[in-house]
Amino acid sequence: MQAIKPIFLNREDLTAPSSTMTTCGQVSFYSHRAPDKDTDNEDSIAILQPAPDILVLVVADGLGGERAGSEASRIAVESMHESIRNVDQADGLREGILSGFEHANNAVRALGIGAATTLAVVEIRGRQMRAYHVGDSAILVCGQRGKDKFQSLAHSPTAYAVEAGLLDESDAMQHEHRHLVSNVVGSEEMHIDMGPLLELADRDTVLLASDGLTDNLYYEEIVEVVRHGKLELAASQLLARSIKRMHGEEASHPGKPDDLTFVLFRPGAAS
Repeated sequence: MQAIKPIFLNREDLTAPSSTMTTCGQVSFYSHRAPDKDTDNEDSIAILQPAPDILVLVVADGLGGERAGSEASRIAVESMHESIRNVDQADGLREGILSGFEHANNAVRALGIGAATTLAVVEIRGRQMRAYHVGDSAILVCGQRGKDKFQSLAHSPTAYAVEAGLLDESDAMQHEHRHLVSNVVGSEEMHIDMGPLLELADRDTVLLASDGLTDNLYYEEIVEVVRHGKLELAASQLLARSIKRMHGEEASHPGKPDDLTFVLFRPGAAS
């Protein structure tokens, strides 16, 4: 199998999750604007395979309104693609990704329209992976039995309060300031969080998602869905549960209508 051609989604409204096989493993992905929203989806996705043994997954969630948000997220994923496509893949992928963040930040700021976006990136080389992020789009890795192997910390006041033990996850999801993001692409003070190098097992699952997922489902719920079974089914279940919450069909759980985007990855053959 050869490396796949780049896949980009910007202002897209998929009717159902889609899947593709790469030489690194299986990818399932979805993106759609918020329910009852008349303006564009402000989220973007890129699935990039610059070499047969390398995969780069990207999710961006644009901020600042329709025009500014969708344009910022598009610039972010395209900047990442341009930055890594010509680097020395043996040694320079990490530097290419970090440069992609910087190029995206400069390009979004140059728009001069108050645009900003989150940017979450995962690099996969064989069975090794590393996460990078700016903003509150989530990255997590879990094992087949639900073991939490990695979880990014959102750059937001409520996430910091949860991490410090000042709020629990339920309170944070209902907090009046849950929409605030303290670090974005498009800011003079942008900083990049880079995670550790992790070894993926056969049945591990990697998730990248905009806050349309994490503002509607608890992390434990997400892990329980994605940790086992077919990846396409997990994607469909994430979609169904999120939409149900967004429509307020579960009075005991908070729901927040928002653009919903996620990418799932599992190494090896489809299962």
